[in-house]
Amino acid sequence: MFSRGGSGRHARDDDGGRDSRSERPARGSASVPQPPVQQWGPYDVSEAPSGVERLDLGSLQIPAVPEVEIRVQANPEGNVQQVVLVNGENALQIGVFAAPRSEGIWEEVREEIRKSLFSEGVAAEETEGEYGVELRARVRAADGLTDLRFLGIDGPRWMVRGVFQGPAAIDPSRAGVLVECLHGLVVDRGQEAKPVREPLPLRLPKDATDQVQEQQAEPEPPAPPAPPTNGSGPGPSPRRRPSPRPR
Repeated sequence: MFSRGGSGRHARDDDGGRDSRSERPARGSASVPQPPVQQWGPYDVSEAPSGVERLDLGSLQIPAVPEVEIRVQANPEGNVQQVVLVNGENALQIGVFAAPRSEGIWEEVREEIRKSLFSEGVAAEETEGEYGVELRARVRAADGLTDLRFLGIDGPRWMVRGVFQGPAAIDPSRAGVLVECLHGLVVDRGQEAKPVREPLPLRLPKDATDQVQEQQAEPEPPAPPAPPTNGSGPGPSPRRRPSPRPR
């Protein structure tokens, strides 16, 4: 669980949301009641609040938020390769990765993203966001220039990486209900040892996996040939996966 501090950074709070130092009054002074600390996720599964409807993808549980469409890209066996939350013009791509017990990895991952963008001729700007330092960049996509905002949240032996696209990439206040999804995420890393930065396994619920397999078994009409681009045309559009329903 992460608590909001004056700097905007989120850090683990092992004392139930209270800073024991702030509760020690100065000598000779009366005890002053402290205001409650606002808290939100992503949560570790050991700390997640109960009674919330979520879509269980294994290592990641996504809260059911009205007006948010959960899009997943999965193989026929139900292994999820990409998770994107969509609301209006905004999209939030989510990934979850293994991290060491001793320290977070977002700082070094952020630097690698920045260097990768720079190698492609894209300058990335560091800004302070709700969870700490973020990266913002404008990249060239098939339909023109696209603004992206990268953020990372370090948890106990895991890291959640989010990438906003759309108006929320430029102005975080326009992220709307996608922020509610981010605040309500639950990570179930498991106890087994994993290589650092390895994506944690995500899997569709069984009923959604069966639906994908049924669609794969159906014959698909051949796609019309795409016009060549520099001697190589783009492949056919991938089949849309059904959005599983939270339980």
